[in-house]
Amino acid sequence: MKQLNAEFIISAEKLSQCPDFSYPEFPLLGRSNVGKSSFINALCNNRKLAKTSNTPGKTRLINFFNFSDKFIVADLPGYGYAKVSKEAQARWQKYLEEYLLERKQIKSLIQFIDARHEIQKNDFQMRKWVETYNLPIFTIITKIDYIPRGKVQKVLADIRKEFSGDVLPFSAEDRFYCENTIEYLLNLCK
Repeated sequence: MKQLNAEFIISAEKLSQCPDFSYPEFPLLGRSNVGKSSFINALCNNRKLAKTSNTPGKTRLINFFNFSDKFIVADLPGYGYAKVSKEAQARWQKYLEEYLLERKQIKSLIQFIDARHEIQKNDFQMRKWVETYNLPIFTIITKIDYIPRGKVQKVLADIRKEFSGDVLPFSAEDRFYCENTIEYLLNLCK
């Protein structure tokens, strides 16, 4: 099975602190606990690289990971849940908007949706914001292993109906679809 080596590079709070790379970059957008960190770990087959947590809202910074000098994955704080002040949330929003709108290395955003649930209101809001600025984006459907095999295509079709662009299934648990996702990312880098 194809996999890439990966290493954590740095955490940054805002654009001015982001590393200066020429590699294509893929920021991960999604609600807290949707599986962004597990996605990173599954791609490189290292369960300890990105910190995962059962407590939503643990990621507070932009965490950069280098995948075999092919591309960078930027793990962003999850939206929708965080036990922080309104002031801190407003600051995050400002910094993340600046990063997403001005970072030249971004090849495509990746929005994560949990296969077990309907698309949430804040998922739609995020997608609308991305489309307002005409940013490139595709969707990863996480936790697909929780869905009976006979219903996977329906889940994908339902999300494709709501969101434009490519929609890819993913399971960090059994690493199904991992190789396809790596190929997809590498093709985007060309």
